[in-house]
Amino acid sequence: MERLGEYYVLMAQYPTQAGPNSDVWNFQDVYRANAGSNWPTRPGAPTIGTATGGNAQASVTFTAPASNGGTAITSYTVTSSPGSISASGASSPIVVTGLTNGTAYTFTVAAVNTQGTGAASAASNSVTPTAVNKTPTVEYLVVAGGGAGGGRSGGGGGAGGFRTATGFSVTAGSAITVTVGGGGAKAQPPSNGSDSVFSTITSTGGGAGGSAKASPRTPGKNGGSGGGANYDQSSSFGTGTSGQGNNGGSASGSSPNYGGGGGGGASAAGGNGTSTAAGNGGNGTASSISGSSVTYAGGGGGAYYDAGGTNGSGGTGGGGAGTVTSGTDGTANTGGGGGGGHGNTDYDGGDGGSGIVIIRYANTYDDAVSTTGSPTFTNTGGYKIYKWTGSGSITF
Repeated sequence: MERLGEYYVLMAQYPTQAGPNSDVWNFQDVYRANAGSNWPTRPGAPTIGTATGGNAQASVTFTAPASNGGTAITSYTVTSSPGSISASGASSPIVVTGLTNGTAYTFTVAAVNTQGTGAASAASNSVTPTAVNKTPTVEYLVVAGGGAGGGRSGGGGGAGGFRTATGFSVTAGSAITVTVGGGGAKAQPPSNGSDSVFSTITSTGGGAGGSAKASPRTPGKNGGSGGGANYDQSSSFGTGTSGQGNNGGSASGSSPNYGGGGGGGASAAGGNGTSTAAGNGGNGTASSISGSSVTYAGGGGGAYYDAGGTNGSGGTGGGGAGTVTSGTDGTANTGGGGGGGHGNTDYDGGDGGSGIVIIRYANTYDDAVSTTGSPTFTNTGGYKIYKWTGSGSITF
């Protein structure tokens, strides 16, 4: 080696970037000779993960290679086969776009650092991108919680509001709120059921039955369907909400023979109490949205004052009956009203039944992207059906 100005020339044969037999070393050669095995290299091969197909795209996961080559990895490149369509990113996963729907693809991934692109991973699983086919509309059933029955020859609780329709528009990618209303509580004074909601559709909680046990005594309350009147406020029944339910029944006011009014149901008003019998709960309405016919939103039956008369039966669709003791609870997830409690010994009424939300659409469309609230999912009769008994959401 001899010095020429500020440069050194080594008169020896050493492979360099200038050629395999060059006698001139450049600065990189000198650094490489000094660094030895510490000189950075290209990174190793990443470990391939899972490829997931989408609409003209795929998402590919992977893990970093065991060796980065002695310098930081700056990016990763995923490449398709066939087509050699590639995409880059800083970390897993990487989405490759521009794929052809209906074509099967596998993918490899390679790491990149300052020294270049490293070895490719093994090939991924095969995926076939498909076009998105989201439903534009759904059919829904939204039933609110039923009202509680009243105590002491009380009125039956009104059924929760009942709403159903087809052709309701939904937007892909936006979460839709689902709220399932609870039944009203029989504690004095008895309470209305809670509302149920799907998107912009709200069904109103059923009205509580009138209670002569409460202090002061309370009339039947308004709601999805109205609560029946208690024996001491014979004409004070609750009114139902238009398009959702019906009025509660009036009570008998002829001492000593008292019959509480029945709670309103989705398809009929509550029966009126008489001197010999309490009013029956109004009947509910049948729906086949779940794949079989089920009746929802029956009103609670009223209660008679003593053992000499007949207590009101619950309306079809989960309405609780009036009894000689505490009223029967409305059936859970039907929106049935609670039955009235017996009068001569100051029994409470029954609790209202909780509500329910069900939607369905043609099974030619894609499944929902995500749901919360643990809805029951079935694919039957040409429909995809989601049923909530607790609050949650759905995204198409």
